[in-house]
Amino acid sequence: MLIEFSVGNYRSFKKKVTFSMVAAGLVSKDRSTDERNVFAVDEELDLLKSAAIYGANASGKSNLASALTFMKWFIVNSSRDTQSTDQIDIDPFRLSTETKKEPSFFEIAFVLEEKKYRYGFEVTRNRVISEWLYYVPQKRETKLFERDLDSISAIKVYGADGIEKRTRHNALFLSVSAQFNVEIAERILGWITEKLSVISGLDDRDYQDYTIKCLIENKNKNEILDLIKKLDFGIDDIEVNQTDFTSNFSHESMSERQKDELAKPSSVKATIVRAKHRKFGENGKFISGEMFDLAEESEGTQKVFALSGPLVGTLKGGKTLVIDEFDARLHPFISRVIVELFNSNDANPSNAQLVFMTHDTNLLDNRLFRRDQIWFVEKDRTGATDLYSLAEYKGVRNDSTYEKDYIKGRYGAVPYIGDIDRIVSLHD
Repeated sequence: MLIEFSVGNYRSFKKKVTFSMVAAGLVSKDRSTDERNVFAVDEELDLLKSAAIYGANASGKSNLASALTFMKWFIVNSSRDTQSTDQIDIDPFRLSTETKKEPSFFEIAFVLEEKKYRYGFEVTRNRVISEWLYYVPQKRETKLFERDLDSISAIKVYGADGIEKRTRHNALFLSVSAQFNVEIAERILGWITEKLSVISGLDDRDYQDYTIKCLIENKNKNEILDLIKKLDFGIDDIEVNQTDFTSNFSHESMSERQKDELAKPSSVKATIVRAKHRKFGENGKFISGEMFDLAEESEGTQKVFALSGPLVGTLKGGKTLVIDEFDARLHPFISRVIVELFNSNDANPSNAQLVFMTHDTNLLDNRLFRRDQIWFVEKDRTGATDLYSLAEYKGVRNDSTYEKDYIKGRYGAVPYIGDIDRIVSLHD
């Protein structure tokens, strides 16, 4: 489970933004909101099941998701998919001469097997500057390892003797440790890989493939179909068929061997997804089912189909799902239902977490969210991103109309529009 995520430039300028899923100890107007939306990890830590991040276009919402995506990729792949001469694919803040060449800071805190971990690193394009891993075995935070450039100090319980010397300057010690079967590192990479997902609401190709794979392998199939049916798209069933690509193409100039190869069934399969709708005759009497290719369905239907696999998998597995541009191509009612799934004790018994970036102000509702579940992103005068929670605002009552106050600009994080009447002139 995700506790916190921080990104920025911290070594020289102490600049970073921190997003937290830690419940702030608030009491909502409707206490049932607290009971639904918060769960206890232990006596000292309560976490949120969902959180929404708002902000104007180009304010940095997507950058937060991109930073988490990079961190996940670098943790999993730096030891195996990079060479010693490769540069690290980071994009430093370019609007300041002070920070352009400074290291980028990444840190994530999470719960794994009932223990709290805090892991982070600082990198430039050329190398890893620092790296650290701490955990709480009982009550106090304890160092598992620390790294300063090429100097790595790990305690015995981490079990990585000799691996320090095998760690390249542009690879993470955690990633190398997992490659050499260090148990703690393997478990952490397992959490990063299996329990934390970051997807974009604008490009659903990858997670559509995941949903299709779930249906083919009969993994969470009934739950996926049930979700799609209940969201009122008029779909009764989904069929997924796979057929081999075959070719009848032949040419006189081809050798017999080439012709034989073309005649063989291909290992590449074509996947056809079709949705079944009810077909009615005279007097509205049901007569049969009509099949439509998925591509013939509306953009919103295709989006929900693609999302259904990750949503169900996240809920069942107690995972954390981060969705950028959450509301793209979704009706506000559908967006709300998805949030309510995560804020439900019945639908979310494993305490899965949903974090999303959105412009949908319909979700700014005190019946849906506590104040600590609502976050805002705003750029300062230098172009740097500031991230803050509604819980940080003083004087915001539990019965406040969050949506109306946000649109009025009370919480910031809205675009400031100039005088548009002067944009078009009838005179040269």
